[in-house]
Amino acid sequence: MNDQQLLRYSRHILLDEIGIEGQERLLAARVLVIGAGGLGSPAALYLAAGGVGRLTLVDDDTVDLTNLQRQVMHTTARVGQPKVESGREALHQINPEVEVVPLRERADAARLGELVRDADVVLDCSDNFATRHAVNRACVAAGVPLVAGAAIRFDGQISVFDVRDPASPCYACLFPEDGKFEEVACSTMGVFAPLVGIIGAMQAAEALKLLARSGRSLAGRLQMLDARAMEWTEIGVARNPCCPVCAGDRPGTPSVE
Repeated sequence: MNDQQLLRYSRHILLDEIGIEGQERLLAARVLVIGAGGLGSPAALYLAAGGVGRLTLVDDDTVDLTNLQRQVMHTTARVGQPKVESGREALHQINPEVEVVPLRERADAARLGELVRDADVVLDCSDNFATRHAVNRACVAAGVPLVAGAAIRFDGQISVFDVRDPASPCYACLFPEDGKFEEVACSTMGVFAPLVGIIGAMQAAEALKLLARSGRSLAGRLQMLDARAMEWTEIGVARNPCCPVCAGDRPGTPSVE
């Protein structure tokens, strides 16, 4: 790192759990963020501020006035712009050293497989089960850890699915693809603005910990937030040995601590 980087990231470097070695890992890291909306906004902002070397944003939507209540990466002046382009501008304003790759597309399974294989960590900041399952399948196939978040109304949840660890479940172990889960959208049900900030920031925290090899991740644990009472609930999540997505041998290396 040069002198400017040592100064910019000095508060990370002061942490024994990160230090210079951990910060250098962040600077060399490649993170894929699926969704540049409510969750993707705070997640990407903190990842860029924290010094992740390359951020790839995937979203096919444009900035709408209704987004601005919670999607803090975008501004009134950028209404109508592609979210990934708006995101790149916001991230470069925070940290011009970060390489931001804006992909305005709705990635299919083959494309997701390509993108995930080129990432060290994936953040699922999407808003529908079809995308979440497609991202999970790609992460399982590539052996890349997945940080998944969700938020609707006043309810949020977050977990890490790291199939490099033989004991860790995948997203489909917890939410089977053939399960009967209610699909709800912010446009019809609403969402409490700070909730996506809380969950998205936690997604960034989990990703940074994985990349810096610091602390204990949320793998095997699902945390749920009721923002009405600001109460957290945590449950353990076991791997399903009969899971159609992750059963059998797994690619990758053992999970880092």
